[in-house]
Amino acid sequence: MAFPFVSPLKSFLFASLLVAACAASCKRDGAKTVLNPASAAAVKTQFDVLQDSVALKWRNMTESDDQKIGVTRLLLRELKNQPGTTPAQLQGLERANNRLKAIRYNQETMASSDLIDRYDNAQDSLLTALYPVAAPNGQAPTENARNFVEGIQQLDAGVVAFRVQYDHAVHQYNDYLRLHLAELQSLGGKYAALKPLPFFTIGAK
Repeated sequence: MAFPFVSPLKSFLFASLLVAACAASCKRDGAKTVLNPASAAAVKTQFDVLQDSVALKWRNMTESDDQKIGVTRLLLRELKNQPGTTPAQLQGLERANNRLKAIRYNQETMASSDLIDRYDNAQDSLLTALYPVAAPNGQAPTENARNFVEGIQQLDAGVVAFRVQYDHAVHQYNDYLRLHLAELQSLGGKYAALKPLPFFTIGAK
């Protein structure tokens, strides 16, 4: 059976038309999935991103603080066998360090600046008492002790930066929540009872 001859030019034009038709069809299909930026679904998507950002900043901050508590515990353990330290002195510092997590604020209770101050004062008092024991006259008794002291100091110096990052994320979260509260509440469930989060910054709105 003989097949009709199709010129290369016609084949190329036909293929081009097929590609263009497919692209147009795909574009139309894809357009169906684009969210209306004013819709509750679009608001939810953006809010979830902001909520995840706040959670990440909080986790980074608390993990750094947990690490500081952990390194302090290692330092106290390192000092137990060193001359010039007494068991009662180290035990008191160890108890103070172990209490920190129990008195640490969370994302809701930090609305009370007194709780933040209480925690900061407890940790500062511990470190103020610990450094002269761990490195009298700036000289740690062992290399491990020196490394632990330096590690604690570095982690302590990063506290402000973590809090600034957290406050920035909360600002974005709260601003978006105020702007789209009605749409979010219409979603029901956990979105029905949303409220602004408190800041570290005194007087932040």
